[in-house]
Amino acid sequence: MATKGPVSTFIENHYKHFNSAALIDAAKGYETHINEGGKMMITLAGAMSTAELGKSLSEIIRQGKVDIISCTGANLEEDIMNLVAHSHYKRVPNYRDLSPQDEWNLLEQGYNRVTDTCIPEEEAFRRLQKHIVELWKDAESKGESYLPHEYMYKMINSGVLKQYYEIDPKDSWMVAAAERNLPIICPGWEDSTMGNIFASYCIKGEMKSTTMKSGIDYMIWLSSWYRANSGGKGVGFFQIGGGIAGDFPICVVPMMYQDLEWTDVPFWGYFCQISDSTTSYGSYSGAVPNEKITWGKLDMNTPKFIVESDATIVAPLIFAWILGW
Repeated sequence: MATKGPVSTFIENHYKHFNSAALIDAAKGYETHINEGGKMMITLAGAMSTAELGKSLSEIIRQGKVDIISCTGANLEEDIMNLVAHSHYKRVPNYRDLSPQDEWNLLEQGYNRVTDTCIPEEEAFRRLQKHIVELWKDAESKGESYLPHEYMYKMINSGVLKQYYEIDPKDSWMVAAAERNLPIICPGWEDSTMGNIFASYCIKGEMKSTTMKSGIDYMIWLSSWYRANSGGKGVGFFQIGGGIAGDFPICVVPMMYQDLEWTDVPFWGYFCQISDSTTSYGSYSGAVPNEKITWGKLDMNTPKFIVESDATIVAPLIFAWILGW
């Protein structure tokens, strides 16, 4: 094993029990899986882009230590929003003390609050909307249709956003992903600001909904990608948070096995979830990994890890281990 840096050395020396032990076990399991030739999917729920996970995730992407990402529409756009409007973000460390009037004042100032961080959506979308709408309209005029992330890759790779960059682009995971043309799955994209904007154009009759491919197109594409990449050690599943970003892609395996009757499809080869949704009653996000065996997603022998903690703390530490930091 290559020499580890100070962050990795610290967690190996001090993270011995409970969630900290689960963290290091999961990190070592991830490392073993990819070192033995396995592929890895990372899923992003919550507000991980607003939490600037790109500072570590972008390097994971550049070093080829992730092969595909599944994320919410919010995470797709919020990384780019941070890229072009970072100086306009507002931090509210005392967010627990805010009154309804304080929250209303933030709204009137053009801020949408995510815990202690306020997103300047108006400022961010003033810089993004005209460019993305041009791409939508151009595709429509040609009778073409693309997936949501493909439009964003076109926007990033065109260079039109460089004039607005307010952070080092090496810290943007979407820039890194676009450079690699990394496969992305974005189920439920319409549940995002850009998705809402696209829907508004369709309602006004200025755009056809068919110009944007849907979650069904993502699932069809994912089934093909999974079959092509699940040989050997198979594809691992590293889930940050819960929700549709994880629930949607993990179902591709039972869908192929049960609905298509492709009985040669292997189960996911590794599974880890980082979540603060502790084991609960009827919660998919809080389901322990073993429950997924009954759904035909994981095998009895699939390495399984769950870290019940704050993903903004845990994910960068696991990525630091993978990167040898």
